[in-house]
Amino acid sequence: MTTHDGGKLTAAGYHLLDPLADVRRPGDADCDVYLTGTVFLDIIFTGLDSAPVRGTESWARGMGSSPGGVANMATALARLGLRTSLAAAFGDDHYGDYCRDALDHGEGIDLSLSRTIPGWHSPVTVSMAYEGERTMVSHGHEAPPPEEPAPSCPPPARAAVASLVPGRGQEWVAEAARRGSRVFADVGWDDTGRWDPADLAELEHCEAFLPNAEEAMRYTRTDCPRAAARALSDLVPLAVVTLGSEGAYAVDGRTGETAEVPAISVEALDPTGAGDVFVAGFVTGTLAGWPLADRLAFAGLTAALSVQEFGGSLSAPGWVEIAAWWQHARAYDDQPARALRRYAFLDRLLPAAARPWPLRRAVPTIGFRQA
Repeated sequence: MTTHDGGKLTAAGYHLLDPLADVRRPGDADCDVYLTGTVFLDIIFTGLDSAPVRGTESWARGMGSSPGGVANMATALARLGLRTSLAAAFGDDHYGDYCRDALDHGEGIDLSLSRTIPGWHSPVTVSMAYEGERTMVSHGHEAPPPEEPAPSCPPPARAAVASLVPGRGQEWVAEAARRGSRVFADVGWDDTGRWDPADLAELEHCEAFLPNAEEAMRYTRTDCPRAAARALSDLVPLAVVTLGSEGAYAVDGRTGETAEVPAISVEALDPTGAGDVFVAGFVTGTLAGWPLADRLAFAGLTAALSVQEFGGSLSAPGWVEIAAWWQHARAYDDQPARALRRYAFLDRLLPAAARPWPLRRAVPTIGFRQA
């Protein structure tokens, strides 16, 4: 179904603006973004006054369940209107059924390259949010390899998102780049403590790298995130370093252009998945051809809106949430004037803020019986 604003009505039942409408051409790949990884069932506790103390029982004022892991990024991309393909393993249990249904029917994500593994249970993460931070406990087993490689994997796509793993290469990253995909990479915490720049070798196949400030400084042996971004721009065309409450900083190594955008002020409920939402926002703006500062601002805005909701994947905003924020920001003075000027580019992008159907959000439990 097509709406008056050029978007479409997804299975989730909300208006979806196509941010790439102006750049789509006949013969383009059907897939905008490809990604692969592990899907977790996330169980999130919020409203804790402090970190749990050994030997005591802590009660949380809020709880939510939602697909997690790579599902955070896939959902954030899909909710911004990008045609998203996810290759992942799903457990052969109720958790796996729930996650698959939420991503396929709930978000319209293409799971044709995914598989359900008989007898394999879903990985689970319990996340506890308090004092603006989170602590996580996870359990799971690595999925057995497929008996046969998936056809067209990675598929032709405008872009791919890769999470680099220290000490472990991923052949598909180079293959995606050879097929013409623009590869965006992030990285997780290096539990080995090496922070070896050699572990970033796959950046030679990437267009952009988006670590947080601590990760960037450790890999570059610098004590300033902006200096780290400049050093990383020698390894990858575009280095973007997130600065937490200070915003984000980017360096385009090809042109020498730099951009820095402050963070917007929001009341955070749960930071789970905010980094994934930031990457999704930046990918969206890059594929649409926006200026570097606009891409940074949009990515920061989507991440900020996500931390106001429970959960990682289902906290990701859609265009109507972004439009509602912009409408509110212009009507009230709870954002600095500088921020309003920075987001003026939204005027030419956004649909009306009306929302006849709410986005799917994390719920305390899964498997409610239908009335």
